[in-house]
Amino acid sequence: MKEIHLGPILTENRRKVGITQEDLARFLGVSKAAVSKWETGSAYPDILMLPRLASFFNITIDQLMGYRPQLTPEEIRQIYMDLAKEFTVLPFGKALEHCREYIREYSSCYPLLFQMGTLFINHISLSPSSDETRDLIKEALELFRKVKAYEKEPDLINGSTQMEAYCLLLLDRPEEVLDLLSEDLTIAGPLEPLVASAWKMKGNLTEAKRVLQIGIYRDMLSLIHQLLPYISLCPEDPAALEESCCRLQKLSEIFCLDKLHPGTLLSCYITMAQSMLQSGKKKEALEMLDAYTRLASGNIYPLKLHGDEYFHLLDDWFEKAFIMGDYPPRNERTIRRSVTQALAENPFFFSLKEDPRFQKMVHKLKEKEEEM
Repeated sequence: MKEIHLGPILTENRRKVGITQEDLARFLGVSKAAVSKWETGSAYPDILMLPRLASFFNITIDQLMGYRPQLTPEEIRQIYMDLAKEFTVLPFGKALEHCREYIREYSSCYPLLFQMGTLFINHISLSPSSDETRDLIKEALELFRKVKAYEKEPDLINGSTQMEAYCLLLLDRPEEVLDLLSEDLTIAGPLEPLVASAWKMKGNLTEAKRVLQIGIYRDMLSLIHQLLPYISLCPEDPAALEESCCRLQKLSEIFCLDKLHPGTLLSCYITMAQSMLQSGKKKEALEMLDAYTRLASGNIYPLKLHGDEYFHLLDDWFEKAFIMGDYPPRNERTIRRSVTQALAENPFFFSLKEDPRFQKMVHKLKEKEEEM
């Protein structure tokens, strides 16, 4: 990946001011052949010459070198999607090295570094060995820590902190997670009602509704993501497990999660099935896995963030709020493979491997995966 683009930039700026290579060479005190080599890229000027060149053309040294420390959100999104696809078609190590090339080239583009760390975590299941998996998690961890150390955007700092904590959990380092995340869970009211009230006072009811839809959508997903780990803690308390699963299912029905956010609902079914099986409820666990299989083999692909008839004002928000827009964090082929693995290779379900009903589910998901 070529990082220095001085040649064409030098040629372009020289022509803009209407001088020849010989004119520029005379001004700098070098030969015409030296300037020609700079423009063709066969040689580069001495580092002490760069300030003089930049000053002559009234541009910065970064502009002269063609260096851009920041990529646009659209460029980052395209890079992410291209690299995610590579993980499905190239050897794991080759795809990984392409990611590292971008990290080296844009080492101060912190939104890109955050996405590269996320890309690593989203594809650790493809790593050929447990040692390489841990090394990749550690590499992602350092990327998130670098973003936290140098980035000034609050949302990116918060996101990096969450991902840092997740990496530490994957590395079995819970004490560091507790040190990182304060236990002060002070309740603070949401800002959306205040912002919506302001828009209402200005007479813009559409924007007021949009702001509240964003708040409802985020809080709905937040509640689900808190219920899931709670359910995982309840196998020894059958009453709490049953009630928590019941409330989660009602919540998913109320918000039509099967159509609004099927990826999250798949996680719900897996978590409930695992906890039910641990609690000795094999029949109920199989029912959850059956629902998982029906949803996963249905018409839910490609998985994209979107609204519905209720959340009808969110499409622009998805595009602006998330650097990845409405795209999922992994290539569709990788997602389908993970969906199958979550059932067929999940240690929680090893006791079901001889069950005909379970075998039928696995077979159905593998068939769907092979259709791509």
